[in-house]
Amino acid sequence: MADAPELSPSDQKAADAALHAREATEQASLPYTWTQTIRDLDLTIPISASLKGRDLDISLQKSHLKVAIRGQHPIIDGELHKHIKVDDSTWTLETTPAGKEVSVHLEKAGGMEWWACVVKGAPEIDTTKIVPENSKLSELDGETRGMVEKMMFDQRQKEKGLPTSDESKKAE
Repeated sequence: MADAPELSPSDQKAADAALHAREATEQASLPYTWTQTIRDLDLTIPISASLKGRDLDISLQKSHLKVAIRGQHPIIDGELHKHIKVDDSTWTLETTPAGKEVSVHLEKAGGMEWWACVVKGAPEIDTTKIVPENSKLSELDGETRGMVEKMMFDQRQKEKGLPTSDESKKAE
């Protein structure tokens, strides 16, 4: 079976732009906006300025999220893309110049991963196109930090023409 031909740089750029435009349109149609880092995800849901916290029905569960105004159809109600740490996830009701908004903070249980969507069935984004923000080594968990430090060491060794850590182990 033959592989699909690779796109020229200009065709790839056009394909990426079309994908980005489609994703932007799909995301704009959602009743919420969302952003994420590799560790957490934040949703913002605009609501009427007249509502109070007691008017809301919000449920954060390991694999399910529900945000609703009591007596109305839920704004979001579905199985999460991946599991969350419920004890580290929160929601708040905030006043904005445009009215009020519900801010939901979800702490990802899997840690170091990108989500394609918030809830299953929602429009997905292409996570391969995400450019992560720079982070400090001190912010990483122990295992990830060790892996990054090893990669940095191996890169420096290669630049100097010296053996990498794996090549050194094999030689012993």
